[in-house]
Amino acid sequence: MHKTKRGSRFAVTALAAAAAVAAVAVPAAAVPADSGTPRFLEPAELPPHPSSPWYAGEVTAGQPDPLPMCVGAALPSTASHRDYRTEYDTSAQQVTVVERSAQRAEDLTALLREDLDDCARKLMEQYPDITATQKYYGRLNVEEGAHVYGFHTASTWGSSDINLFSVGRDGRTVTVVRWGQMGNFAHARVADFKATTVTAVNKLG
Repeated sequence: MHKTKRGSRFAVTALAAAAAVAAVAVPAAAVPADSGTPRFLEPAELPPHPSSPWYAGEVTAGQPDPLPMCVGAALPSTASHRDYRTEYDTSAQQVTVVERSAQRAEDLTALLREDLDDCARKLMEQYPDITATQKYYGRLNVEEGAHVYGFHTASTWGSSDINLFSVGRDGRTVTVVRWGQMGNFAHARVADFKATTVTAVNKLG
């Protein structure tokens, strides 16, 4: 699937900047290690950066602030998240939700995928000075499955950003992973991001 749409650098790069800031400080609502929260990605499990290690913030209870583009409205307050950054303009985020049942988790996954399927169009409507293009990179065969999407946004003032998203589920637990940096689809680390997504979903159980 390939869609050409208009979107927002603010929705993409403001999130990336916030993630980078959050990763260097200990959040106020850090989740205790023995809380039963599913395991999150470790820095070394993210797509390798050619010039920098990855750094991770604490696993934090609640929705990210700011909310991730497009999927943010669907995330419940029971979510937990972790932010990651490099020394350069590359950042990542993982958000995980443990639902009360597998059916509720399946419904949430469907809602998140629906939001991503229509992401670029919605961004265009909200931010007409940005052009966005999105791609669907397919389903990954891990647990109940994971789906990978890519979004490129370019502004009238010259910015260009690429973000990859994935949504995966294991039983009643759902996770969303985002990776982003300056660039376009040629700079998307799709194969590495797919491997990261498989690792993320495998760690939910």
